[in-house]
Amino acid sequence: MTFPCSPSLGGAVHRPQSDWRRGCFRIDPGAVSVHHVATDSSDLRARLDRATAHLDPPYAVVDLRAFDANAAALASRAAGKPVRVASKSIRCRTLISRALTAPGWAGVLTFTLPEALWLVRCGVTDDAVVAYPTADRAALAELAGDPTLAAAVTLMVDDTAQLDLVDAVSAPGQRPELRVCLDLDASWRPLGGRLHVGVRRSPVHDPRAAGALAAAVAARPGFRLVGLMAYEAQIAGLGDAPPGRAVLGAAIRLAQRGSYRELLARRSAAVAAVREHAELEFVNGGGTGSVAATSADPAVTEVTAGSGLYGPTLFDAYRAWRPTPAAYFACSVVRRPAPGYATVLGAGWIASGPAQRSRLPRPILPAGLQLVDAEGAGEVQTPLTGRAAGSLRVATGSGSGTPRPVNSPSTSTSCIWWRPTPLGRPPPRTGARDGRFFETDPPAPRLTHPDRCGWSGWVGADQAGWATSTGRSTP
Repeated sequence: MTFPCSPSLGGAVHRPQSDWRRGCFRIDPGAVSVHHVATDSSDLRARLDRATAHLDPPYAVVDLRAFDANAAALASRAAGKPVRVASKSIRCRTLISRALTAPGWAGVLTFTLPEALWLVRCGVTDDAVVAYPTADRAALAELAGDPTLAAAVTLMVDDTAQLDLVDAVSAPGQRPELRVCLDLDASWRPLGGRLHVGVRRSPVHDPRAAGALAAAVAARPGFRLVGLMAYEAQIAGLGDAPPGRAVLGAAIRLAQRGSYRELLARRSAAVAAVREHAELEFVNGGGTGSVAATSADPAVTEVTAGSGLYGPTLFDAYRAWRPTPAAYFACSVVRRPAPGYATVLGAGWIASGPAQRSRLPRPILPAGLQLVDAEGAGEVQTPLTGRAAGSLRVATGSGSGTPRPVNSPSTSTSCIWWRPTPLGRPPPRTGARDGRFFETDPPAPRLTHPDRCGWSGWVGADQAGWATSTGRSTP
C-alpha cells in the first residue's frame, strides 16, 4: 500500500452552480490536491494481521493514515468552511480528537447530552452541539449547574416543550444562560407536500415556522439562540449510484437535484427569519455525502462529517466522492454447518436506515466470501458462503484447522476481515468485556473503566499506524 506524507488542502470548488450529472458538486480536479491511500488485498491482509498478531477476535482496527487522508479530503471539499465532526459516527474519543487536530476541522456534533458533557469535561472540545433534543433530566441538571459546561454545549430544540423541560429541571434565574440551536427540517416535500423525500426529523420545516420558534426562544429568559441546523439526509446519506441499479440511481439523482434547489432557497429564507430574532453564531448542514454541495450554500457557515473518516461501504455507492477504506473489523470462524459454509461469531453490526443489503457489513478477506441471503449478518452468528468458504476451518480461519495456542501470534488465516457500513456499532461491541473497556496508547496498553456513554475506549496508534479495539486483551 502507498500512503500520503502530507495531504494538501488546496483546491478550487465551483460554487454554487452544482453539476449534478457528476455528483453532488463539481470539483476542478486540476486545482484540488488530495492524496489517496491505495489498497491491495494481499498487502492489506498482511498489514491487518501484523497489526493484530497479539489479539484474538473480535476486534476492530482503523488505518490511521487512511483516516488522516479522508480528513484532509473532507476539509478540502468543504472549501474553507469548518467541518464539525459527528461523534455518533466515530464512537471513539481519541479519533475524534485526532480529527479535530486536522486543518479545517472544528467542533463536535454529539449524539446525546451526556456524551457532550463528557467530551467537554475530557477536554476533547469546548464546542459541542447536541444533534438531537434531549429528555435526560440528570444531564440537564449537570449542564445547568456548571457555567463552563453551559458555555461549551449547545442544546438542539424544535419545540417549546423542550424548553419547558429544561425550565422544569432548573429555573431560569437559578442557572447560567443555556445555548440553543434550532433544528430545521431539510426534507423535500414536492407536489404540495403530498410526497415526502428525506427523513422525518423536525416539525419546523418552513421559514415562517423557524422564525416563530426563534421568536419564542428569544422571549424566554435563560436561553440564548446561537445556531440553526438543517441536515439534508436525502442528499448526504443516500448514495446516488447503487450497484447494479442504474434506474434507481438515476431516480435518486433526479430527486437530489430537485431537493437541493428547493433547500437552497428555503434554508436561506429560514436563516433570514431566525436572524430577525437572534445573532446566529453558526448555520450547520450536510454530512459526508454532501460536504461539497452543502458548503456551497451561502447560508451555511459550517458542515458536518463523520462516517467519511472511516470510509465504510455505504459510500461505495456515491459518485461525487468515495473515501478511502480506513476501518475494518474481524470475527472468528466458530463452526462449519455444511460443506461450502462457514459461520463466524457475531458480525451483525448494521447501519441505521431501511433494512436492506446496503446496510450490512461486507466480508472482504479472504476474498470470495458472501453473506447468505436468508440470514444476512446476525447479532450472534453469521454464516458465510462463496468460493473461499470451503477452505475455512474452525479457530484458524482456513488451512490446517489446528487451533492457535492462547497468546500465540495470529496468522493470516486467523479471522475473517470485514468492512463496516458504517462503523457506529463495532467499536463498543468489540471494545467491551465484563463491562470494561481497553484503551491502547503507546507504549503500553492501559485498562480503563467504561464511560457513562457506553463508548469504546479503543484507540492509540501503534508504530505501524493502526488503532485497535478488542474485546479480548490482557490488562
